Amino acid sequence: MKYFVPSKPDPDTELMLRLKNGEDLMLNELMTRWQQPLVAFIYRYIGHQSDALDLAQETFVRVYQARSRYTARGKFASWLFAIAANLCRNYVRRWRRGGGTAMESLDANSTDASERILTSDDSPDQAVIKSELISSIKEALTKLPHDLKTVILLYEYEELSYEEISSALGCSIKAVEMKLYRARKLLRELLSRADLGDQDSRIEQRS
Repeated sequence: MKYFVPSKPDPDTELMLRLKNGEDLMLNELMTRWQQPLVAFIYRYIGHQSDALDLAQETFVRVYQARSRYTARGKFASWLFAIAANLCRNYVRRWRRGGGTAMESLDANSTDASERILTSDDSPDQAVIKSELISSIKEALTKLPHDLKTVILLYEYEELSYEEISSALGCSIKAVEMKLYRARKLLRELLSRADLGDQDSRIEQRS
């Protein structure tokens, strides 16, 4: 006979429910926990550091404004990144309407999960090749369509599961799998155009 084992409560969901019930200081707790990963996600999406900080703050404003409508369906992180992704999409649209032809390239000297492919055992030549790969990956990410970019950022960088991403995007798990496949394929194509396509197999991917 199988017994139902309740899942471990999401501490962020509990904080959000307390915020919903009138404990406004819980917003500070959520900001402390999520400010850094949120800024990192937005920065990888739009490629502009100062605007990433502004959009992260706007995300928390939206969280507070939506507190009364919040329902604890899925993890808080899925809901939070969904808000941030929509703000990023609107940002890019405004950028393009303003005459921008391409998003700003990400700073090659910034530190993020792409740099996990670098190790202290690399030779100088290997380090140069991997540095070029990291820079190309960051630039290629800014060129992906909204849905593909959001999926691969949430999966590869924020380490959300298929189920959590499907909750964030309001689509099926199968759709998440297909979007992730298309995102990786397009990234390989973009890297190939940069003459680094044979190097992309070095990128660590979660199973």
